[in-house]
Amino acid sequence: MQQPKSPANSPGVSLLILVGFVLLCSFVLQLIILFGYTAIFENIGLLLRSGPDALSLGQGSTGLMYTMLATSSVSTFLLPPIILQYIERKSNIQYLPMSSVTPTLSYGLAVLFLVAFSPILGLFGEWNRHLQLPESWHVVESWMRTKEDEMALLTENLVMNSSLSGLALNLFVIAVLPAIAEEFFFRGALQNILGRWISNKHVVIWTTAIIFSAIHVQFFGFFPRMLLGAIFGYMLVLTNNIWIPILAHFVNNASVVLVAFYYTTKGYSYQQLMTDDPYHISLYFVSLIASVVVGWYFYRQSSKLKSELWNQAG
Repeated sequence: MQQPKSPANSPGVSLLILVGFVLLCSFVLQLIILFGYTAIFENIGLLLRSGPDALSLGQGSTGLMYTMLATSSVSTFLLPPIILQYIERKSNIQYLPMSSVTPTLSYGLAVLFLVAFSPILGLFGEWNRHLQLPESWHVVESWMRTKEDEMALLTENLVMNSSLSGLALNLFVIAVLPAIAEEFFFRGALQNILGRWISNKHVVIWTTAIIFSAIHVQFFGFFPRMLLGAIFGYMLVLTNNIWIPILAHFVNNASVVLVAFYYTTKGYSYQQLMTDDPYHISLYFVSLIASVVVGWYFYRQSSKLKSELWNQAG
């Protein structure tokens, strides 16, 4: 006999549980890794005095850099939604929906949409990088530029690698882990919780996308990352399968890793990698049209599948 479902926690309680485990898992796991690493390889006092610069010390701390980044993904974004789903497993809530009826075509359309939309996304990125705040916000803008430079240095140390082992490690730490962990957290858990608070699904998707972009603390890449977050959110709503946005997220991150690997093997610098040559305006027009066509077809296919499932259930 099937056991009756338990009443779900309120969205506020679910959010408190999620945030609580973010703080707990992040503190405990990263502390364990830091002390374990320093006990074996380094002087603990030296590393602690390095403070936030510990991850960007250079080649001497490459192992720590990768380990801490991987641990951060797991502890901050992967474990909390899994634990939340386990705690609320007796309710009807599915934080990590994995529909078994999603057609293979949906995966292909998700990737195809990203490819079609990439020139427009790059245009938004170029505009965002040159965004200037009013003069009265000079102090804030200076702080934002400083944080951006710190993240750029960390990214350069990671992606500008010409070895195959480095490429494999980058694909795992920068593409595989963040794609799974961040989609579990933002689209799986957070978007679900906000959806129980707010009835308008578009507001929920864009609010989650704004939080997703802001938490990366890269202000001069805020708008393209927010757009990506919204795209991932709509993909989940349309398919009810968390693996669709995970795949799209992976493809986006992996493309950066692969391009950086190619640039490094050709002797190009990180600055050259980040300097985009503008496309001809006709390509942006084609990109827009292709994105609309693929997006509309994706929507129609998903709506058709939902209608068929509804009729079968009825």
